[in-house]
Amino acid sequence: MMNELPQHLKKYCVDQNYARYTPVDQATWRYCLRQLKDFLSKNAHPVYIEGLEKTGISEDQIPRIEEMSAKLKNFGWTAMPVSGFIPPAAFMELQSLSILPIASDMRTIDHLLYTPAPDIVHEAAGHAPIIVDPEYAAYLKEYAQVAKKAIISKEDLDLYEAIRELSDVKENPTSTAEQIAQSEKKLEATIKASTHVSEATELSRMNWWTAEYGLVGSVDKPKIFGAGLLSSVGESKWCLSDKVKKIPLTVDCIKQTYDITEPQPQLFVTPDFKTLVQVLHEMAEKMAYRVGGKTGLDKAIQAKSVNTVQLDTGLQISGVVSEYIQDSAGNIVYIKFSGPTQISKNDQQLSGHNKEYHQHGYSFPLGNYTQVGQSLQYDSGFTVTGDLAKTENGIMTFKNCTVKYKDQILFQPEWGNFDITVGHKVVSVFGGPADRKAYGDTDDFVAARVPTPNYSAEQKQLFALYQNIRDYRKSRTEWSDSTTMALFDKCLNEATDQWLLYVELLEIAYMSKLSPALSKKIETHLQTIKSNNEKLTSVIDDGVRLAYA
Repeated sequence: MMNELPQHLKKYCVDQNYARYTPVDQATWRYCLRQLKDFLSKNAHPVYIEGLEKTGISEDQIPRIEEMSAKLKNFGWTAMPVSGFIPPAAFMELQSLSILPIASDMRTIDHLLYTPAPDIVHEAAGHAPIIVDPEYAAYLKEYAQVAKKAIISKEDLDLYEAIRELSDVKENPTSTAEQIAQSEKKLEATIKASTHVSEATELSRMNWWTAEYGLVGSVDKPKIFGAGLLSSVGESKWCLSDKVKKIPLTVDCIKQTYDITEPQPQLFVTPDFKTLVQVLHEMAEKMAYRVGGKTGLDKAIQAKSVNTVQLDTGLQISGVVSEYIQDSAGNIVYIKFSGPTQISKNDQQLSGHNKEYHQHGYSFPLGNYTQVGQSLQYDSGFTVTGDLAKTENGIMTFKNCTVKYKDQILFQPEWGNFDITVGHKVVSVFGGPADRKAYGDTDDFVAARVPTPNYSAEQKQLFALYQNIRDYRKSRTEWSDSTTMALFDKCLNEATDQWLLYVELLEIAYMSKLSPALSKKIETHLQTIKSNNEKLTSVIDDGVRLAYA
């Protein structure tokens, strides 16, 4: 699959490195999937359980993404392992290519019910199963096509970095309370510094209230389909309670903000997956890539990021839009870009017009003109005087050129050649460069990696204990009271507070039906762990309930 990826996306693909998953990771996965399947078999969209099976996701082990990808091909998709957060623009471009990016990292046992960082529970068990539904899969592809055209602002990029940093710090078991507090303050300050709502922000809200936290069906009795809910035991139960307001989905969902660190106080309900596409199209009609003109330019200037202005002649100018001039009738008659600028057509960079050639910016007049000798006289009042060296691909190149507008000189001969992209109006403005591969990396395509943890000798000893129970569960013919009791004693001596070990042992003891007294001992110890740490009450109770199921 790597060979088929566009070059600028290859840096996000990582090796899943299956051997790095510890026995604790596997036990955590198993607990999550057992709890989720138990609740969601009754409360998720009907395709969920079917989707788990058809995409190769089982409760017994963390899925191999390569095997998932092979199964997803049956539905026109593939899967690709990534590391933690990847930039929204990269995520959307991958999704538009029918590639599901799957964060290959596994949440820690301390964040079992919910993790702020993307992980394989969320990406695999949350996103993949619903893709089996063709109408939902069509929505995801359509959403990605729209979202990758959205204008992403510098503020969006700053916010993404702050969220990524906080998520990584919170999920890292070696992080100190001081480091977490520092990252939280940084995120809070970044949010407060926000001055406007960009198209990318609006699209992220739509994604949040649909693909991440969406409900489907009737407002009175909705079913879950959003991956954020499908991968969180706690939130999947919370979201269907009367404590969460249910609102019929409309395009107004893009006005509703969200907090990734808190359960959502309201959720939106779509009657079906076809409605998702209708709402998406309603929003797209108002986006800069559809309306162009002054509205599009204003959004680009406000964003302070690399965007593309497309003219009615098909020419595309990519860079940071800094200003424009309108005539008395309100027509755009001049556009200026600052910094490295690229000129393309049909999303292909034109020869000689890369960002190195236009490294100091680019500007040009728009509109009707009359050629008088070596001069161009624009209806708007612009004059271009110089030697026309060539006309190629809709671009006129002048030497010894002076550009004037009224009494203002906008270009002088000593500045070099002056290139005019011929056009009359701006038909589209969209996010990022037209030819991203040729333009090179921009701030919205930075790759980061989740650091690989280093385990202590004590942690490795704990892993061995989890592996002993994992191996014992698989060898059902060797189950006996004495062996189970020996494992229980070993756990008491080496890891008395590791509640998940005892939940797994309780399941084996009950399934073996050898000694009810042993099951009682294990359960009594779990009650002791609960009394010492009330925060574990719900996860232990849920584990005990399924152990006896």
